[in-house]
Amino acid sequence: MNYTELKTNIQDICEATFTADQLAMFTEQAEQKIYSSVQIPALRKLDDGPLVQTNKLYTLPSDYLYTYSISIISDSTHTYLLNKDVNFLREAYPVNTAANYGAPKFYAYYGQTQLELAPTPNANYELEHIYGYYPASIVTAGTTWLGTNFDSALLNGALLEAIRFQKGEQDIIANYEKMYLLSMTLLKNLGDGKLRQDVYRSGQFRTPVS
Repeated sequence: MNYTELKTNIQDICEATFTADQLAMFTEQAEQKIYSSVQIPALRKLDDGPLVQTNKLYTLPSDYLYTYSISIISDSTHTYLLNKDVNFLREAYPVNTAANYGAPKFYAYYGQTQLELAPTPNANYELEHIYGYYPASIVTAGTTWLGTNFDSALLNGALLEAIRFQKGEQDIIANYEKMYLLSMTLLKNLGDGKLRQDVYRSGQFRTPVS
């Protein structure tokens, strides 16, 4: 389903005519909720590059949504880092001196745009970051992975926003919410099914790969 088809479906099902701005608002609100709730394997990118000695901060990509995995590479060996709270890093490595430098083992969110690695790198490494990204909205792109491969979640999400905007009856809103939640469950199942055999999926223990 492309954006033109989505707009037509929203108005036909709601039996109403909305402005272009309103249709865009319904759609973008639905996308925001979907992308923030489900990790979609197809919407991942690789960000790799040098990790410089003594630099413990890594700047996140501008389209960053979540981290799937992050690893450092030394002598062709990947070592996957574990996500910790920044307070853990402060307690584990209270003194940031050369004596406490080493190969990074952990990472934590540092503000809105960076990750902090610990311990501070004692040498130059290659960093490989696989992350989920926030794709361009179907409003501007015209077509997206979500609209092409799982349009029920997008349509039901946008319809729910439209019905609420119309101040629909509570039973009608509840019915659309039920359909939206069902489509979200199916979308999550799709993601989980593709990840089922991946031992490096989020939340599972990571070991170095040689």
